[in-house]
Amino acid sequence: MKVLVTGIAGAIGQLVARRLVADGHEVLGLDRRPWYHPPEGVRVFQHDIRKRPAEDVFRTQRPDALIHMATVTHLTHSSQDRYRINLGGTRAVFQHCDTYGVKQAIFVGRHTYYGAGPDSPMYHTEDEPPMAVHSFPELSDLVAADLYGGSALWRYPELATAVLRICYTLGPLRQGTLASFLGNKRVPAVLGFDPLFQFIHELDAANAIVTALRNKLRGVYNVAGPPPVPLSIIVRESGRSLLPLPESILARMMGHFGLPALPRGALAHVKYPVVIDDAQFRAATGFVPEFDEDETIAAFVRGPDAGD
Repeated sequence: MKVLVTGIAGAIGQLVARRLVADGHEVLGLDRRPWYHPPEGVRVFQHDIRKRPAEDVFRTQRPDALIHMATVTHLTHSSQDRYRINLGGTRAVFQHCDTYGVKQAIFVGRHTYYGAGPDSPMYHTEDEPPMAVHSFPELSDLVAADLYGGSALWRYPELATAVLRICYTLGPLRQGTLASFLGNKRVPAVLGFDPLFQFIHELDAANAIVTALRNKLRGVYNVAGPPPVPLSIIVRESGRSLLPLPESILARMMGHFGLPALPRGALAHVKYPVVIDDAQFRAATGFVPEFDEDETIAAFVRGPDAGD
């Protein structure tokens, strides 16, 4: 099968591409960033997914399936840029799928779609709406992209669409939201709060995406790894030190004194857990993560030379 991966130059995108090649697929990639030495079986087109050259890739290459990973999670990007890339890019690739006869599409979303709050359920299921966009507007473009991906289920009924809401990734590549949060020796926390964090090894995340493609999933699915772990334990096991501060003080210190730069709305995610129920995905695919929580944190600590 010919599979087009948007965002292929990213850390997880490259892992997905290698898994697809190992499964015998022909892999095409779309990304504004270069991938200088892709493996045999992977062709990369360096285009913006919102522009005409990206549509030409759909038109000339005629992929059988799409894995859409070209969304921006970095909160330091301007909101206007994030909106154009996340929602505008998602809309464009799904329209191209419909125009050029793509048979299967996977939208790779995030479990932060559900938001964090004091009245949130312990485990989020796929039918729950996003609840924290009003308090964390920086999430609105990712939520909108996720909802548009889900709308393809009825908007393009001949396209087998799956939306995967994947929890935080962690591992030797040290890429992603949680890895960035743990990037310095001092990890901030809101005094009096120790939320559960749910994460999945980078290799398991890539395997889950390819597993969804293999099983021709249709619908919305949560994807998680091992059981969630309190933030304090993750910090301790990763060799960092926890810096608990009153919320009012922490909000003013973010981005200074070696602390990560986060918008105020993100502090809710340091206070309250966002934990997902992935039972539907496991039942539909038989997926079982290969790495447990200890192995995943250890791989993150060892870094790129972990050899996993």
